[in-house]
Amino acid sequence: MTTPPVGRRERKKAATRQAIADAALRLFLERGYEQVSVRDIADAADVATATVFKHFPGKEALVFDEEEARESELVAAVRRRAARQSVLDALRQHVLDTWLPIAAHPQRAEFVELVESTPALRAYAERMWTRHTDALGAAIADEIGADHDDLACAALARFVLEIPALTRGRQDRRAAVDTVFDILAHGWGSSG
Repeated sequence: MTTPPVGRRERKKAATRQAIADAALRLFLERGYEQVSVRDIADAADVATATVFKHFPGKEALVFDEEEARESELVAAVRRRAARQSVLDALRQHVLDTWLPIAAHPQRAEFVELVESTPALRAYAERMWTRHTDALGAAIADEIGADHDDLACAALARFVLEIPALTRGRQDRRAAVDTVFDILAHGWGSSG
């Protein structure tokens, strides 16, 4: 099945959105989050301030510009997994495929420092992870026929979303991810 080609208008909107996000991150890393205004970002991206707000609901969202896509990818990893592939194995593969490249990005440490040193961004990130936990937990529940408020599904979603924080700074990130998933799959006592 092929994906229909994206039209010129959609490509231009996506390019504008990316230019805004790139300008914002560059300025935030150079000057600090609090020292950059939306006007500064608009000027750096060569767009009107109103254009920034057409693409992003607020200043914090500029830092987490791929938030919606990340959540959609998490849910898709569960719902579109291969036949006979377990939910846990699908999530393991998703984390390995998506988190490891992000963790290896040369600006990752700067990005993490920006978020952790800025209260507004830390709070936004917490709300974002809560939304992701709810969406992933609901997708897991749907797949196993449980209620959306099922504690086991919510716990699994939360643990999976904590893997980036748990594995940060580990020399062998892949092994660290595998260790966490092995614990989730087999229990704590199986890890050694």
